[in-house]
Amino acid sequence: MTAGSLTSIVIAARNAEQTIARTLDSLLAQADPKWEALIVDDGSVDATPAIVAGYAARDARFITLKSDGRGVSTARNVGLSSASGERLLFLDSDDWLDEQFLSKMNAALDGNPSAIAACCDHCRVMPDGGQTPRYGNAAVAINPFEAFARSCPVAVHSVLVKRSAVLGVGGFDVNLRTCEEWDLWQRIARTGGSWIHVNELLSYYWSSEHSLSGDVQQMLVDGNVVIARGFSADERMEYPAPEHQGGASAVRGRSQAAALAYFALWCCGINCARGQRSRLSTEVLADIPQSETTADQMASCLLDAIVVGARTTPAGLAGRWAQFGPYVTELITAVGQAWNDTAAARKVQYRFERMLLDYDDLSAPRELSLTLGLRVDLRKLPALNLPGRIDRLYVYLCDGSNVLALLDVGLLGPIDSDFWMKLVDEHLAHLRIRVRKRWRLQHQTWPVKLIRRIRSLARSNPDSHQHRLQVLQDRFSSDARSRRAPSSSMSVSTESRAVEEGPRDIGRELFWERFFQKEDPWNYGSPYEQEKYRRQLELLPPERPERAIELACAEGHFSRQLATKVGHLLASDISATALDRARLRCDGIGNVEFLKLDLSTERLPDEMDLICCSEVLYYLEDEAELVSVAQRIARALRPGGHLITAHSFVLKDDMSRTGFDWENPYGAETIARVMAQLPDLALEASIQTSLYRVDRYRRLKPGEVAPGPRVAMARIGATIERDVARFVVPNGAVTRRSEVRKSERRPLVPVLMYHRIATDGPEGLARYRVNPDTFAEQMLWLRRNGYHTINSEQLAWFVANDYPFEGRPLLITFDDGYEDFAEQAWPILKANDLSAEVFIVTDLVGGRAEWDQSFGTPARLMDVDRIVALAGEGAMFGSHLARHPRSDRLSSSELAEELLRSRIQLETWLERPTTSLAAPFGCTDQRLRILAAECGYKAVFNTADRAAELQDDLLDLPRIEVRGDRNLEAFVHRLEQYQ
Repeated sequence: MTAGSLTSIVIAARNAEQTIARTLDSLLAQADPKWEALIVDDGSVDATPAIVAGYAARDARFITLKSDGRGVSTARNVGLSSASGERLLFLDSDDWLDEQFLSKMNAALDGNPSAIAACCDHCRVMPDGGQTPRYGNAAVAINPFEAFARSCPVAVHSVLVKRSAVLGVGGFDVNLRTCEEWDLWQRIARTGGSWIHVNELLSYYWSSEHSLSGDVQQMLVDGNVVIARGFSADERMEYPAPEHQGGASAVRGRSQAAALAYFALWCCGINCARGQRSRLSTEVLADIPQSETTADQMASCLLDAIVVGARTTPAGLAGRWAQFGPYVTELITAVGQAWNDTAAARKVQYRFERMLLDYDDLSAPRELSLTLGLRVDLRKLPALNLPGRIDRLYVYLCDGSNVLALLDVGLLGPIDSDFWMKLVDEHLAHLRIRVRKRWRLQHQTWPVKLIRRIRSLARSNPDSHQHRLQVLQDRFSSDARSRRAPSSSMSVSTESRAVEEGPRDIGRELFWERFFQKEDPWNYGSPYEQEKYRRQLELLPPERPERAIELACAEGHFSRQLATKVGHLLASDISATALDRARLRCDGIGNVEFLKLDLSTERLPDEMDLICCSEVLYYLEDEAELVSVAQRIARALRPGGHLITAHSFVLKDDMSRTGFDWENPYGAETIARVMAQLPDLALEASIQTSLYRVDRYRRLKPGEVAPGPRVAMARIGATIERDVARFVVPNGAVTRRSEVRKSERRPLVPVLMYHRIATDGPEGLARYRVNPDTFAEQMLWLRRNGYHTINSEQLAWFVANDYPFEGRPLLITFDDGYEDFAEQAWPILKANDLSAEVFIVTDLVGGRAEWDQSFGTPARLMDVDRIVALAGEGAMFGSHLARHPRSDRLSSSELAEELLRSRIQLETWLERPTTSLAAPFGCTDQRLRILAAECGYKAVFNTADRAAELQDDLLDLPRIEVRGDRNLEAFVHRLEQYQ
């Protein structure tokens, strides 16, 4: 604004003797003195003209004008025609401004000369002087026309606008009795100029019985006109911006029907606040769109309407529930009927009541429609017999005047002292643990004292909340037994080479005796092992060896085949148990003799033609012992005799190539290198695959020159069993799990959330489907970078004990239990030695994901047999409730039934405790968490999209969604944030 120019303030006044002095005083107090006030008297019959004349006599900036009494729009246009300032402010005669209003608003426009208007935040002031929270809407500055097409998010006196912009659209529409300023802002915004949002409270809106210009029914009529104009071409506009010429875009916000429905809801809410029943057609109510944010939006809309209609700040509304509550409840119920979804309406009711109680200090009990809000002193426990409709408790738990916690609790019945005892045990004790973690033992004694006192006072009501929970549990336990899986036996797979204690821990002989307590521990008859045996036989020397020894013959699977190729075979092993089985296997073969032998310490027979030593040299103490044993093996050969070895590649030898991630001190490459360093031993032939090498060495005769070896590369044709393959890391690793476990400690763990691993399905669910190839890349990256999986029980232990996570753990979870988890995800997980936890919708197992049917044909879910079988292979399972509902739409009794029925059914099928829960759609409010704990759950997962931390609440653990539309780089980037 150029120096010396004015801001013109237009004030339409009619019978404003009670308020206008405050309005005009706020102008006199402005820090920016460059203004003129054009006060248009619109036919007042009280003292308003005299009051205005007095101000005009004292200050020439006040200019008096007259209108003909035809309404506020005409009066404002009169003032507009006489204004001389470059910028305009329309100020009602009962509102006022902060003293910095003109300075800050003009500064905002000065800083952006291309803007046509600036708007600030405002609040309402009630007759008792109470102020509502300030209101502002930054969306006005983002896309002004789209915002004003749907609603009027500004107060008339919170906008400072260029006079040329107002004149350019013809001023106020005198045909509108209400909503006239909304219509003006909409037309100005349609011209395409930018708006500025000044994020400060600078304007005050007085709430009185005269605040609304016209009755609610008239506002509804006029508002419908303004919204309809916003979604169409406006014939009054000569120069609309091209992008707004045809009206608002439905893809940028609420549709026209939705905007009309929300405005109608707001108008009805005002009538409810006045104790009047409002009726809207089913068609209008059905136009309120259902989404994740609908309950919040409707509750906010109704709260604002009640504040306007009742002329009370939000803090005073819960105490006046009887005045308006039944009418609002009736209105919300009508919306649910229009939607044909009473559960969605219940969510709106819950949200609205919670919003009211959030503003209330609960100094007195507040009984609403479904919720009771109160303060409870744990020194004086109340027994509450509530009306049957109340199923939610919003309570401040106090120790005297000291508030300990604010809890939102689901109720199934009357509350007795036993209820309070359990609530304190479960939640205040948990709070005490968190206090100790964060504030170093401050205030940790009060819960203990209170818990003791409450326990001493506990008395149980036979029809109480706790009793009804027990009745439900007993009923569902009986039902679940009738749905027991046909075969619930679970065989846990043997982990190849995964032995907790090694030879150095308990002694070599005892180690191997324990190892062979299970027959065929390495599945010697598998195609993979048999193919390895055939390759060893392929490398036998051309001449038939007469004297042969097999070191570490185990149970004689290879001995039986080797015996046919040699004259006499001495099969040796350190384990007597293994030798006994080898004798049985080779029974009837006359050229085999058995010998108990510790190859690392005992002398080997001399002058052997052939020594076979496979898959055993890894288990020596270290490379020094390997050298010693290799030398003794070489000396045991006669000159010209042969040694055949077969050993696998191990990551410890070479991190850059495919290998087994075993804890053995070395692998095939180190063994081959040590053998090559022996002066009397020469490599003659080698068959090498991606996973192992088979070598034939010959002891050289005196003076003999070592020949060049023949090396053949071979492909592994046999299927590798899962318990072997899971230790293979293709193309090497960046780091090994065991190494990072030794060196890394962290206070957090990523919990990954998947849904489907599939390529097919409805387009609308694409983000929830990860391509199997992409999933395989992700799991291989985890394996190559040293990650290991934990389950929810292990996660809970670390969090409960505040114990740092070791290495790079993560929890991989799958929601819903789709069939493709078993067909696609599980094989990939096991191939990478990873596991997962699947959250099952128990009532729908073996069926389809009915909650997805609006998107297309729902995908199939795993059946009971498949779930039980996967549990036997190491998969973990938790609850996704019984029928996949949105928990925040359920009554407390319905929610308790879902929680108990699901948990008990899973435990019946799996014959183990089920303690984890992932709430469908991420609905994990406090009521769910408290009820879940009462129903036996110990870990509850949400969708907060961050890593879980040691400080987290076990009943509110976050998860990171893995989306199907993100590539491997995005996956890696996300996880590397937590390294």
